[in-house]
Amino acid sequence: MNPLIKLTLLFCITFSCAQKDNTKHNFPVQKTEEQWKAQLSAMEYYVLREAGTERPYSNKYDQHYEKGIYVCAGCDTPLYDAKHKYNSGSGWPAFDRAVPHSILKDVDFKLGYARSELICATCGGHLGHVFNDGPKATTGKRHCINSAALHFIPKKNE
Repeated sequence: MNPLIKLTLLFCITFSCAQKDNTKHNFPVQKTEEQWKAQLSAMEYYVLREAGTERPYSNKYDQHYEKGIYVCAGCDTPLYDAKHKYNSGSGWPAFDRAVPHSILKDVDFKLGYARSELICATCGGHLGHVFNDGPKATTGKRHCINSAALHFIPKKNE
């Protein structure tokens, strides 16, 4: 086998198959896997705790545009204001920015190359990824987020 292919395979196996290690952060909300499984639906657990991804165009909030706030499905931390949501055409909810201090960035090698992963700063749940192809008129960022990582709280009429 070509040495470059061997090295690439070793790299991908080493970084993409490793269990997500959230021990490098001291998250305010910490639960056992059994507690998470009891609290979350199967899809929420898969996304938030196993860094899974839902299928595009099949999720609850892709085409959802009510006024309100999107919170973490694991711990109810406010993550995204609906006024910063836009249709990216990707099939997942997209935002150009998060609520300040609500998310952390990590590096994800799951596909064999580095991507900027977004995680909840309160519970460490996987939310999605950030890309540099967002609206140029605002931040230029696209926070591509799994609906299963979110709950929506509508804005009350004032």
